[in-house]
This record gives sequence, C-alpha cells and structure tokens, in this order.
Amino acid sequence: MFTIDEFPDRTISVDGKEYLYFGGTSYLGLQTNADFQSLFIKNIKKYGTAYSASRKSNIKISIFDEVDAYLAKMSGSESCITLSSGYLAGQLLCDYFSTTDYQLFYAPNTHSALYRNHQKLSENWMELENSLKKLTNKTPVLFLDSIDFQANNYPNYNYLKRLALEDIILIVDDSHGIGITGKNGGGSFRFLKSLQPKNLLVSCSLGKGFGVQAGAIFGNLNSIDQLKQTPFFGGASPATPAALATIRDAQELIKIKRAQLHKNTELFLSKLSTTSIFVFAEGHPTFNFQNELLATYLKENGIIVTNFRYPTEKDSLISRIVLSASHTNQDISTLCNILNSFYTCTQ
Repeated sequence: MFTIDEFPDRTISVDGKEYLYFGGTSYLGLQTNADFQSLFIKNIKKYGTAYSASRKSNIKISIFDEVDAYLAKMSGSESCITLSSGYLAGQLLCDYFSTTDYQLFYAPNTHSALYRNHQKLSENWMELENSLKKLTNKTPVLFLDSIDFQANNYPNYNYLKRLALEDIILIVDDSHGIGITGKNGGGSFRFLKSLQPKNLLVSCSLGKGFGVQAGAIFGNLNSIDQLKQTPFFGGASPATPAALATIRDAQELIKIKRAQLHKNTELFLSKLSTTSIFVFAEGHPTFNFQNELLATYLKENGIIVTNFRYPTEKDSLISRIVLSASHTNQDISTLCNILNSFYTCTQ
C-alpha cells in the first residue's frame, strides 16, 4: 500500500520517488484536468458544495431532472435517476427486487454494489445457467457487471445470449463502461436492450467515466418511476448538483478525452510484443494479469499499477494495468518496453 498526499495523475510520488501510474479508475483523467476543474468550481459557486435535502423536498433544483434526461438520452434509455454514488444505485436495485416475487441470481465476478452479504455469486456461468433452468414459480432477476475484468461480458455478452432473456429481468452494473464505451460513451444499455430481456435496468458509478461523485440507474419510464417512489430513493441525499451540472457542461471536453483514451489503448496494443499475459475486453483500457512477479518488476522499473485485494483483504488479488487519457505517448512507450522486456526474460 502506498500513501500519497494528492490525487494520483499519470505520475505519483512515493517516498520522494516519482513513478508512472497505470492504475485507478480515472479513465478520462478528468479529476486533475484544469478545464474540468474550472467548470466544476463554476458550478459549485452556483449550486453550492453539497445538497443534503431529499429530492422529494418541496424545493426542487432543476438540474437534477435536466441531467437525468441528458444521461438517459446519452445511454439510449427512456429514463434515468441519479444518486449520490454508484454503490447506492446498486443497493437500491438489490433492495427493490429483494421480495418474495423474485429470485435473485448473480453472475460470476459481480460487484458487491449489487448484493448483500447473504447473497451468493455463481461459481461459473454453467452453474448459473443450470440454476435458472430449475426456477419455476418466481421471476428471475439476474445481476452482473458489464466489465467483469475476465472478458466474460462486454462487448459481446456471449454467455447472456445463451439464456432465455425474455423471461429474465436483467440488472447490469456498467460503472466501468459508462462514459467510455458504447455510442457517445453511453455504455452498454443499447446493446443489452437489443437482446430483449424481460426488463433491463443498468446502474453505474459516474465517478470513473465522468470524474464526479455520483451514481445513476437507467431503464424504462415505468421502472424508473417505481424506483423514485421508494423510501430508499426518497430518504437519501442526492448527488451534488454541481457535480451533475459539470457532466453536462463538460460534454465536449469529455468527448475529446474519450477519443484520446481510445488512441492510447490502440497505441498500447500496437507496441506490445504479446498480449498473452493479459485478460482484457476489446475496446476497454484495462489489462488484468495474475503474476506477482510482474507487479514487482514494474515497480522496480518505475511503474505502479493497481495491485491489491478487493473488496476485502480476504478476496482475490486484483492486478491490473489501467490506461488513461492523461497518459502521453512516451508514458505508454515506456510501459510497453518494460512489459516486452519482462516477457522476454521470462520465456
């Protein structure tokens, strides 16, 4: 574990030494971008630093409905609600469907935002498929992550296509996709909708692709209206209005950053001598590996990557190279040279 005293950008300083940083989830590098920060500060001056009242209050700030509509259009959904975090968005959906009318199922590698401690993840997709076939008297609700970091789902969702989705309510966490994948950064909603599930709801954090502390849920008008009526939604403080307004106001900057991220990903792949040591999804800027020696080798050569146990110390080690729109061509070339050297030395 490394302790630093500022937000990690393309480089970080640890114990007086500067490292290239290829970790975290700041895919577009917005958190440290001066133009993005200026928009955020401008919106803080208008909307304040926080808004701690319920969205059911008799005083209503228009930016909530405006950004909900903006995000819905971007994702390709009929409707959207925003919340204070992606975790809260996932827990709202878990809570809503935790009734006797539904049977909840969890795909492998589903994020903890979508379940409670007593709920069990499937060991593999075959187990999940067999469990769904046995269900007879309840409506099945299937939870999964779009980006599961094992390349099982996004972009083609081949396992999902094997299921009788017309009978299944589909709940998908798109936290690592929204803002950077899909048409105009709209994530996976459009594609998942084309698979024609019984119903579709997509939740996400807006902090990874949009650089602000907030969450969202996308779905049809009826489903979103029902979620708005819950005590869970009405009793929670909403996302900070200034953060939501900045997503809308920074849309041109976000578009530029997304294009740069895709260029960086293409450059990275073009300079690697092999991709065999990684598990990755086409079009996504994360590259997962299970090799302690590689993480150590990278650090010894001035590069720090994501490398920790998540979500608890008892869980599996996550080792991941993460590309950002902030990385320069030289940063990526340096990384690839070190990776190619490691591969050569270990053959």
